[in-house]
Amino acid sequence: MGGPGLYTGIGKKAKDLLYKDYQTDHKFTLTTFAANGAAITATSTKKGDLILGEIQSQIKNKGITVDVKANSASNIITTITADEYAAPGLKTIFSFAVPDQKSGKVELQYLHDYAGINASIGLTANPVVNLSAAFGTNALSVGADISLDTATKNLTKYNAALSYTNADLIASLSLNNKGDSLTGSYYHFVEKSNTAVGAELTHSFSSNENSLTFGTQHTLDPLTLVKARINNSGKLSTLIQHEFRPKSLITLSVEVDTKAIEKSSKVGLALALKP
Repeated sequence: MGGPGLYTGIGKKAKDLLYKDYQTDHKFTLTTFAANGAAITATSTKKGDLILGEIQSQIKNKGITVDVKANSASNIITTITADEYAAPGLKTIFSFAVPDQKSGKVELQYLHDYAGINASIGLTANPVVNLSAAFGTNALSVGADISLDTATKNLTKYNAALSYTNADLIASLSLNNKGDSLTGSYYHFVEKSNTAVGAELTHSFSSNENSLTFGTQHTLDPLTLVKARINNSGKLSTLIQHEFRPKSLITLSVEVDTKAIEKSSKVGLALALKP
């Protein structure tokens, strides 16, 4: 289905180019499949001296997806998703976490040729209500994202954004943090060279400060991707990602502070195995 998609998709292409898969931790992910078709994923992440673990089980049947996650903080998070049961283009999501009794939430996502709407409400006596929407086409769209705390009757979030897309270029402009920051992003894909470039510029009105991040990625071959980015603080990051077997990836990331070369660089390694 065409259309503007959801509000969260505005600027996503540039964000993925600039931030996705970069990390300075060591991460190992293993996915296996049970006899009933359930996908079981175990993840271990080393952050400094801490080792964090998570086990996720996901099963799909007739448009219903049940996703259960358990992590090393003793939290169990369950998400149930129903695709297009009530109406075409409508997705219903129910989620809750144990032992957090206030974590229950119901979410509706609706995709149309000219609109993408996402609404959620917490399952508490005084819930937080969130509504986001994007209107337009897959070429030009405008959207807003609002959250209301019914306990205090205050808007805890109000953002707005617009996006322009053509065959190889995506540009977006968003007003965030209750109108305090303005972010512009740009993504351009050069098809003949298998290279993409992107940039993100954010201005904070309260501090009158700017932050700029520029990045690029290049597909060396169908199985190997290299990326690099640098920001106005002098942080330079690079990564190489290789698919050594179908859906199994190894990613090596390096971050260097160009303004303090004497400091040791940070190295991240991620290994994802899937049969």
